[in-house]
Amino acid sequence: METAEEAVRADENVVAASEVRRLEERVRDLERLLGRKTMEIEILKEALDLARVKKPTLLSRSQAPEDAP
Repeated sequence: METAEEAVRADENVVAASEVRRLEERVRDLERLLGRKTMEIEILKEALDLARVKKPTLLSRSQAPEDAP
């Protein structure tokens, strides 16, 4: 592990270990949130596909912009 003295000699910023831990925790929280949102999107896509099969009229009303002519 790099010491503070080595970091200063290398002209790098020195950050407190507590700040590093706080930021690492924030990254983990954001990664979990991203995973949840990704799952939600997949579930909603599957639900929309099922709805389109059951009710073809939904297809014309729920087209995504990239599907539109």
